[in-house]
Amino acid sequence: MKTAVVTDSTSYIPKHIRENLDIYMIPLNVIINGEPYKEEIDISAPDFYEEVRNGSELPTTSQPPIGEFEELYSQLAKEYDAIISIHLSSGISGTYQGAVAAAEMAENVKIYTYDSEISCMPQGFYVLEAAWMAQQGNGPEEILPRLDELKAAMKAYFMVDDLSHLQRGGRLSSAQAIIGGLLNIKPVLHFENKVIVPFEKIRTRKKALKRIQEMLGEDVDKGMRLKATIIHANRVQEAAEWKSELEALYPTVEFSISYFGPVIGTHLGEGAMGLGWTVK
Repeated sequence: MKTAVVTDSTSYIPKHIRENLDIYMIPLNVIINGEPYKEEIDISAPDFYEEVRNGSELPTTSQPPIGEFEELYSQLAKEYDAIISIHLSSGISGTYQGAVAAAEMAENVKIYTYDSEISCMPQGFYVLEAAWMAQQGNGPEEILPRLDELKAAMKAYFMVDDLSHLQRGGRLSSAQAIIGGLLNIKPVLHFENKVIVPFEKIRTRKKALKRIQEMLGEDVDKGMRLKATIIHANRVQEAAEWKSELEALYPTVEFSISYFGPVIGTHLGEGAMGLGWTVK
């Protein structure tokens, strides 16, 4: 069986890796000053943060039209027997529901939609695993159970510099944002039941990042073989320094660096940092 792997742009998998692994990507949109941009195609993450810093209006985001899913699935049906379509959490975007709706209308191919219940490179972990397995000749019956294994071990925590972005986008309540701002809290956030919620309230950025790395250490101490990704919102140097620190602390963990792109960056704001991990 020949299986295609589809994801959306919020997995933030570099283009050369997508091409090497035959991963197909549907972009979400970020709207800046009334102008729509397909992320990962029309605008890069560094350019996005530069635009926001210099712009007067805060950007907004939108999910892909169902027609884009339909068109891609139709094209892939000519070459593949099955499609696994992996998307960001259905609790923060309608993208997954769009994929489901398009899959129900598809003909001549079996489509398996998968809700990652997360986003960014932790979502990308599912995509990369599925694509690698598909290249080895595995079909959905082998790939989907493996994705569930990753999900059972998946953890991701992040902190933001400014809670107003999450509050404005409806991802955090007004009360939580106001209280956090008044107390200069840098809350550690995570996904729970597919939505973003506070995990712990911490007073400083340094302490928030230290708390996140301690939680990784707890899993390392359990003897788990892990791969982890550092995710940053236009903080390249800080991410590199944190990676070096983490590699020294946890030499058995395989680390990489990724980023919060335009769509997710719209809701988190510049300066956000995160760490996600799962089993190798």
